Amino acid sequence: MKRVVSVSLGSSRRDHRLELELLGQPVLIERIGCDGDVARTRQLYRELDGKVDAFGVGGMDLGLRVYDKYYPLHAARKTVQDVQQTPLVDGDGVRGIVERGVMQRVEAEIGDELHPKRAMITTAVDRFDMALSFHDAGYDTVYCDLMFSLGLPIPIRTLRTLRIVAATLLPVLGHLPFSMLYPIGEKQDIIVPKWERWYRWATVIAGDFNYIRRHIPERLDGKSIVTNTTTPEDMEMLRQRGVKYLITSTPRLEGRTFGTNVMEALLVALAGKGRPLSHEEVLEMMQQVDISPTIVRLN
Repeated sequence: MKRVVSVSLGSSRRDHRLELELLGQPVLIERIGCDGDVARTRQLYRELDGKVDAFGVGGMDLGLRVYDKYYPLHAARKTVQDVQQTPLVDGDGVRGIVERGVMQRVEAEIGDELHPKRAMITTAVDRFDMALSFHDAGYDTVYCDLMFSLGLPIPIRTLRTLRIVAATLLPVLGHLPFSMLYPIGEKQDIIVPKWERWYRWATVIAGDFNYIRRHIPERLDGKSIVTNTTTPEDMEMLRQRGVKYLITSTPRLEGRTFGTNVMEALLVALAGKGRPLSHEEVLEMMQQVDISPTIVRLN
């Protein structure tokens, strides 16, 4: 049996284990949260290295890509530096494919219900392909990176400005502890409503779900959410707040979605090459394994 493990800095409350068969091969998928404990995360990578078929890096990115520029996140890379045998991916390969076309898929299916075409993206530097998808789909988009990452009430209104901000700040921010930029561990369970002006302004709220949830208002009637990993509990919370549509960039398996890191690790394990896949190889595997956005009507 192929075994895929996502070791995450995130909350263990979101852990899940799933067995399925793909391409004629039995696969075990596991998500193990370490509640923000970096030492425990490193230990798990060491203990499982060489014993599983592929690692998904959960709860953090190894780097951020804006256009053709890649900015490494050094604290994240240090966390996985002991892995020597098992191929390890953070989902950037799959994310760059599925999120690049997510809004084109959404527009084709429910675009007539999404008016006015206004979107807020909580942080676009970690969802840059999604940002490009919104741009190409004709949305008036606000990029809220400075708000959600640094707490600065400064909206970014153009991709050009986002590119400048990324080039200016990411070489510095990439050396900070990941916890200073992103909610990890028990912080993922805390909701502090904030930036409500932009939640109200937008028709579509997009980005990493932990960011969306972190500052989500009590009511989001008629809004649509475009995000990544969600559980049945997350769906119920969004339903109670009045969200109309939940769009996730990956399929729903047994009631929940897994992150692109898990989906890419799954492809790596199924391919059996013992290494991360190239862009072309990811595309080829995705022709055999359906990894496409899921649209669910909640209200």
